[in-house]
Amino acid sequence: MGKQIWRVVVAGGAAAVFTAVAAAPAGAAEGGVSFTRVQVNDGKPIVIGVSNEVAVPASFRMATTEAWEFPHVFLYRGAANGGDELWHAIETSDCVKVSAGVCDFDETMYFDPSEWDMSNKEAGAWKVAARVYFKGDGADTDDEGLTVHVKRNSRLTVNASPEPVTKGKSITVTGKVTRADWETRKYVSYGGRLVSLQFKPAGSTSYTTVKKVYANSSGDLRTTVTASRTGTWRWVYHGNTTTGPSTSSGDNVVVR
Repeated sequence: MGKQIWRVVVAGGAAAVFTAVAAAPAGAAEGGVSFTRVQVNDGKPIVIGVSNEVAVPASFRMATTEAWEFPHVFLYRGAANGGDELWHAIETSDCVKVSAGVCDFDETMYFDPSEWDMSNKEAGAWKVAARVYFKGDGADTDDEGLTVHVKRNSRLTVNASPEPVTKGKSITVTGKVTRADWETRKYVSYGGRLVSLQFKPAGSTSYTTVKKVYANSSGDLRTTVTASRTGTWRWVYHGNTTTGPSTSSGDNVVVR
């Protein structure tokens, strides 16, 4: 958790720098810096598994009278200065000049659970802050009044049998719910989840929820339905504040 790597990508390999001027640009806060138009991941949760790096887009506008370097937005808990921060690397674009002393930036936050230690307690709500370091000395950090949820990825499996089946007989649909354990870097059982069983008839393009089933304490799913027509069965989990949603693959059953 916290700052592991800092990467800055700018034109020509050098950060653009403003020279201080007498008058503050429009929108600059007391202290000479303001951040506006802050967005992180288009307002969507950040879902992280156990092995693949996740690249999260962000953007912001900065207005300042100061000579600066390394502007960025980041996730934090506690205090924006001195609290816990969550990111493994950050890349920030060059300044896209809006007017004198005002720049727009694109940013990418990287999270890589295969390279950096993560705690399962890091799943949940994080606040968003913006920070800029000044040339020479000092920095400005502002809370942006935004909340982003960071979630553990989940997975679902499915099996529907027998295949084929006689019309009017029972089909047994099983599966399992697991989610990422960031500390062991493995997927583990996720028991007690309410999961939707969905069906798509042959020739259709859309699924319909047939019933909802709770997984047992080991994350196992099991239910029976009556065979009425050929089609595909799948499980759908809608997630919660700490765990992302998931959809199993489909299992086709021919009804004769």
